[in-house]
Amino acid sequence: MTGCDSRAMNSLHNTAGRDTCTLCGASDLNAFFELPQVPLFCNVLWPTREAALQCPRGDIRLGFCGACGFIANLAFEPRRMEYAPAYENSLHCSAHFQKYAEELATYLVDRHDLRGRDLIEIGCGRGDFLLMLCKLGGNRGVGFDPSFPGIAEMPAAGLSVRFVREEFSARHADYPCDFLYSRHMLEHIAAPKPFLAEVSQAIRGRGGATVFFEVPNVMFTLQDLGIWDIIYEHCSYFCRPSLDRLFTSCGFQVQALRDSYDGQFLCIEAAPLEDHAENRHRDSRKEVEQVARCVASFRNSYLNKVGSWRRTLAEMKRDGRRAAVWGAGSKGVTFLNTLKDSAPCDVVVDINPRKQGMYVPGTGQQVIAPGQLRQSRPEVILVMNPVYQKEIAGQIAELGVSAEIQTV
Repeated sequence: MTGCDSRAMNSLHNTAGRDTCTLCGASDLNAFFELPQVPLFCNVLWPTREAALQCPRGDIRLGFCGACGFIANLAFEPRRMEYAPAYENSLHCSAHFQKYAEELATYLVDRHDLRGRDLIEIGCGRGDFLLMLCKLGGNRGVGFDPSFPGIAEMPAAGLSVRFVREEFSARHADYPCDFLYSRHMLEHIAAPKPFLAEVSQAIRGRGGATVFFEVPNVMFTLQDLGIWDIIYEHCSYFCRPSLDRLFTSCGFQVQALRDSYDGQFLCIEAAPLEDHAENRHRDSRKEVEQVARCVASFRNSYLNKVGSWRRTLAEMKRDGRRAAVWGAGSKGVTFLNTLKDSAPCDVVVDINPRKQGMYVPGTGQQVIAPGQLRQSRPEVILVMNPVYQKEIAGQIAELGVSAEIQTV
């Protein structure tokens, strides 16, 4: 990871005074970064270019809590977010990601003895990971997600898995549960503490039920400058201390807290305490100070990186070199919208067949399949996530496409 400038602590860009932190209650939430009128959903592609260009938009105004390290979008409007089957953020088409998911599933089955158990997944998407866990351990599973696409995606016969097209809440407390987990859902919750407290209450008294949550690691955004991860759907951003504080304050005893996926994700494992009156979060003041230093320098770092890419794209245009963006997910959509006034990238490719033929929100490029690169023949391929560079290079070589690969 690249370092953060400690001298920038006193130059925190404050755009809107103070707000109260919804995680710890401190009146120390200071706005430090703004992005106006970004697509409301990066993971909803559109059937026509016209619809994509007219996609709904919202503002981002990030606020940082100096007490616990939590970061929230202060301009977020929960009432505007309606997750439906058109929402598509699955990464399982990637062999690299699939390998990671399989290793994680094996780890969870072995560590928590998930064999013949009752599992609940909150935010299950299409159910890929739940099916994996149930197959590995002979488990029974229920997945909750309002965007679940329905009967066409139901599992193969032989697995005891159900899907509920609803948000999980206390009214589902009667579902049997030995293990509850959620991957990349908590960052979509504007008030994570009330939500997690409800989860804790729903599984309390289950005699050993444990939980596992995976979220994006905000330090990858702040410190490694993974700036294309700042999207409207993500209204809550977690670092180690804020994630620990959240679970501890909701009556959980944290068993493990670690980075994963080359530092891009945070994983937490915890168990609910029957009596958590004396449950205290660990002293993380030094970690929060590190986050604060990165927050203080982030705006300038962001502007420098965006400016560098504007110059790079302008040079490509001047030299007559065509660029293709590989990845029509959050990062690709954000990159394209941020730099849409620079030399445009008119080729966007994605390996997910559900995205192919659809149009990018905000900028309107049609997403193509990798095989179509044989016709478009770009000179440069911009890879949106460095973890996929090797995989993409192999696919390009198999296609016989000669192009320079750059990670953004």
